[in-house]
Amino acid sequence: MNDDFDFDLSPDQWEALKALRNPVSNGRLSKAYLVESLVKLGLVVVEDGVPAMTPAGRKALVRGSCRLLDLAA
Repeated sequence: MNDDFDFDLSPDQWEALKALRNPVSNGRLSKAYLVESLVKLGLVVVEDGVPAMTPAGRKALVRGSCRLLDLAA
C-alpha cells in the first residue's frame, strides 16, 4: 500500500507547517485555526498544548518544497 499523496495546502497552512520546524518560542502559533486544520490532516499533533510536526508533516513539507519555490518565483 502506497500512502504517498500530495496535500493541497493553502499558503497560510504551508507557512504554519514551516514554522513548526523550529520550536515555538511561547508554545503557541498566532493562528490556531491553521494548526487545527493541519491536525485534521494528520500533519501536526498537539501534545501538552504544544503543536509538533508528525512524520507525515515532515514528509509533506519536504515533498512540497519544490512547489513552494515555484510559488515564490
